[in-house]
Parts: sequence; C-alpha cells; structure tokens
Amino acid sequence: MADKIKCAILGSGNIGTDLMLKLQDSEFLDLTFVVGIDPNSEGLALAKQLGLETTHEGFDGYVKRHELADIVFEATSAKVHMANAPKLKELGKTAIDLTPAAVGPYVVPYVNIGDVLDEPNVNLITCGGQATIPMVNAVSKVTRVPYAEIVATIASKSAGPGTRQNIDEFTSTTSEAIVRIGGAEQGKAIMILNPAEPPIMMRDTVYCKVEEMDQEAILASIYETAERVRTYVPGYRLRIDPVFYDDRVVITLEVEGAGMFLPKYSGNLDIMTAAAKAVGEEFARHRLGLPTGAGVGTEVSRG
Repeated sequence: MADKIKCAILGSGNIGTDLMLKLQDSEFLDLTFVVGIDPNSEGLALAKQLGLETTHEGFDGYVKRHELADIVFEATSAKVHMANAPKLKELGKTAIDLTPAAVGPYVVPYVNIGDVLDEPNVNLITCGGQATIPMVNAVSKVTRVPYAEIVATIASKSAGPGTRQNIDEFTSTTSEAIVRIGGAEQGKAIMILNPAEPPIMMRDTVYCKVEEMDQEAILASIYETAERVRTYVPGYRLRIDPVFYDDRVVITLEVEGAGMFLPKYSGNLDIMTAAAKAVGEEFARHRLGLPTGAGVGTEVSRG
C-alpha cells in the first residue's frame, strides 16, 4: 500500500506514552519522533527501546528535527500548546491537540471528522467531551436539544498534574463543544475527581432537555452511536439503558481503558489517545488519497 505518514508526539508523560504504544500498530501512521523535557522520563526510555528518535529538549528539540514528522500530536498542556501552535503552523505541520487549548476547530472522530481534514490544527476537546458529545449529538439528530449538561467523573489517581492544571479549560472547552459539535443550544460541563479505592472507571452522565420525546427514535440513535464510538474506543459502553423523565433524557456511560501503558480505570486518558489515533489515521488516509471515515464508525466518504 501507499507509504505511511510520519508523525511525532510532543509530551512523554502518561498520555504521550500511551499514545506512542497505540500508534505502534497503525496502518497509516509512522511514529518517528517522541519529544519530552525530562531525560529520565519513562516515556522517553520506552521510546528509545522501540527504536524511535527522541529528544529531552522540548519543542526546541523538535524544531531541530522537524523534518522527521508531518503530523504532530500535542500531548503537553493547554498553555504549552498555545505557545507551540503558531510555530507548528509556520513549519507547515498538522497539529492534533490532546489538550483543551482549543486553538483549532473541535473534533470528535465519529461526529465530525469529515469537516476538519483540511485544517492545520484540530482540538480533541477533553476526555469528558470525547465520551459525552457523541451522546448529545445522538439526541440532537432526533430532536431539538435546548440544554445539555454532562458530568464526567474520573478516578483521582488517573488525573495527573496536566489534567489538574487544565480543569478550568476542561469545563469551558467542553461546555462550548457540547453546543458546537453536540448540537445543543446551551451546554454545561462538570468534572469530578473521585478518590475512591480501588479507583473507579471513568463514568459520565449526560442530561439532555428535549423538545420532542420520541423515545424509540432517541434510543435507536443512542445505541447506534455507542456502537460506532466503540469502533475506535473498545471500552466505551452504556452502563444502563437511557432513562426518560418528562422532557429529559439521562444517559450514563462508562469507559474502560485498554490497559496498554495506563491502568484500565484510566478510561479518561485512554479515550483521548484512542480518539487521537483515530483522528490521526483519518488525516493520514486523506493525505494518502484513501477513502476516509471507515475507521471511525462513519459512512465511507471520499476525502
């Protein structure tokens, strides 16, 4: 088949390292370069074992060898990506942003990948956004949704320094994306860090106020959406059947991680790296002139 598209990861922490392992079996992406700032990090050590080019000089180190990759996954922090984004654009690189910096348009693989394949910078919103926005979208495809609210609950142990630093950005970015991508007219996002032992799986609750309560059509849309998201996030599932109250639909979700580098309870991190891989592969397929959409549970369309 056609050559793969070369890519790099900025950030050798938990998310960057998990993404690195997920990309090892990619049919369309060739991971060539992993960038960190700690020469003793576990992520960089593992990258070296895998035979990848590495640097601990951060973004400056990437710039020195930027020819190694055309697509760059940003797995640092919102603040760092805000600084890196214009430089990546100058270098002509495509940035897939796993932070809530929201520099480029929002993307949820199943919902709107086909709309962003020519963009130089796309934003994966947040873990809560990746889990819940497909459900808001599922309901809004059936009926008008004047208001949607999501509550994302994750294990405290799976919230590292980057996640904790980005909580404000999490709420604002996710709330905005519920409207822009989910299709609700107003949106609100809440994040809860649960210190329970043993750590809980990522759990999300989606509340949608609806204009018309067509339960059969709403259920069909929800179930179909869950199946399609599972094509790239295997641990994604409904915890119970959706519940209907007057003019409200309540959907409860659980995300179990793949257990590659991160514990299985870290579904909040796993859904981000799984979505990033799906988005990156769609960009690669588009560049290679291959049909896009088939890898993320959507109808195949020509890029």
